[in-house]
Order: sequence, then C-alpha cells, then structure tokens
Amino acid sequence: MSQKLVGPREWVQTRYYIGALQQEWNPRAYADQRRFLDRLTRTDPRINVSLGRLEPRHESNPLAQALRPLLSTDAGSSPAPVIAEINRLVTKHEQVLVLREKAVDIMLAVDLIRLRESYDAAYLLSADGDFTPAVQAVAAEGADIYAASPDLSYSLRQVVRTYIHLKKSWFSDCYRTS
Repeated sequence: MSQKLVGPREWVQTRYYIGALQQEWNPRAYADQRRFLDRLTRTDPRINVSLGRLEPRHESNPLAQALRPLLSTDAGSSPAPVIAEINRLVTKHEQVLVLREKAVDIMLAVDLIRLRESYDAAYLLSADGDFTPAVQAVAAEGADIYAASPDLSYSLRQVVRTYIHLKKSWFSDCYRTS
C-alpha cells in the first residue's frame, strides 16, 4: 500500500500509529492485534509501529436511547413479557464501555515535526483536521504533505499539497492472502 501510494517516489518509511489493546480487556483481540502488528512489521523493515494507549469510557448507548420512547408507545400492542424483556435489555445496556484511542494523534503530529529534516514529502493517511497545525508547520519548512483517505476535513484539505481520494477499489490490489 505504501509503495502504491508514493508512486514513482522512493518509499523510505511507513510509520503506523495505533492504540494498544490490553490483554486483560480481551485476550483474543489482544492476540489478534499483536499477530497483525508482528506480521505488518515483518512484511518490510521500513514499516515501524508506534503504540499509543486506549482508555475505557462509559458512554450512552444510542440504540437504548432510541428504543426507550418506542417502548412506551408500543406497550399496548406487544405481549407484556416481550415488553418487559426489552425494557430489561434497554436498562442493562443504557451505558456501554468503549475504548477511546489516546495519544496516537499527538505521537503522529510530533513525529511529523520532529522528523522533518529526514523527508521532503510525507503521505498522511488520515482525514482528521486535528493534524492541520502540524501539516502547516512542516509545509512552511518546505515539505510536501499529501493526505490520502476516503474523505478529508475541510481544514486539512486547505493545507496539504494534494488530497488523494481513496475509494474502496483503490485497495483491491493492496492485500495479500495467506
């Protein structure tokens, strides 16, 4: 994928940033992530993985919120045991635990600036407008920054040299099968 993205330029390095799963949260997902990252780094020595952290947060479940008003309007037309069970499930799942990636964006932005002297062009695979200040900083020093993603924030689109719109079909020849 990196080679395809840089085209005729010399591919020097790919830096992959991701939040690290904790084994105690989900041993299977942890093992899957570690296997994936290991396989990724063994693919080519130019691929470097930087691990951020994931923080668990309780958030409102939008499905439970959407179901609650329906239960009061549908109470007369559905059997009582069904309504009782749906009420129990809605109450049980009003709050869900989600993992929020932390520090990963900051790590990428810091590296974009810190490593500036080692590149003349960088490809940012992200649509996140939070990278706008870092991209502006390195572009002001003469670096060409290309953003590639299925969609791009307006602010980031304004500061990158080129936006490369990645459609699903673009990835079709980027995967290897085992």
